[in-house]
Amino acid sequence: MAVCLSQDLETSKVFLHLLVLKDSRMAKKKKNTKRKLAHPKLPMQRQLNLRHEGTHFDLRAIFNDLNGRYFRGRLQRYNVTWGRRRKHRPREHFIFGTIQEEDRVIRINPALDQPFVPLWFFRYVLYHEMLHSVVPDQKLSANRRRVHTDEFNRREREFPHYRRARRWEDENLSRFLR
Repeated sequence: MAVCLSQDLETSKVFLHLLVLKDSRMAKKKKNTKRKLAHPKLPMQRQLNLRHEGTHFDLRAIFNDLNGRYFRGRLQRYNVTWGRRRKHRPREHFIFGTIQEEDRVIRINPALDQPFVPLWFFRYVLYHEMLHSVVPDQKLSANRRRVHTDEFNRREREFPHYRRARRWEDENLSRFLR
């Protein structure tokens, strides 16, 4: 069994990916499988291409404003960037943004960088991802955790345009799907 490891486990939080070589026959054929375990994910071992300027939104400027306004500047050393553009739009669900705690990286789906997306909705998406960095997950069992806890949901509803943003999301989700 081959394992990819990094040296910094301090701030790791999500999953550790193990590369498991099935047996010598499969190893010779270079077939492998990934197995996810409920262990912390290690920090990335590759260089990030950070892009914060979009056609319609500047992630860094909006992040800095939200950080000062709602988080008292507590989110230091976080990077915010656009995710990768997909060749095909998803059919069933759409991920607006993600946060990778161990690397302090927030990624926003580049499909949101469009003129029909209101600024207040865009700010809500970024606020939601930033909130993950200050509200801890709830461990349910050895391999399950809840990221949208009661505390998270309460704080998310404090965002000024929360109801409006959720309504806009429901009404416009189909524009992001195939």
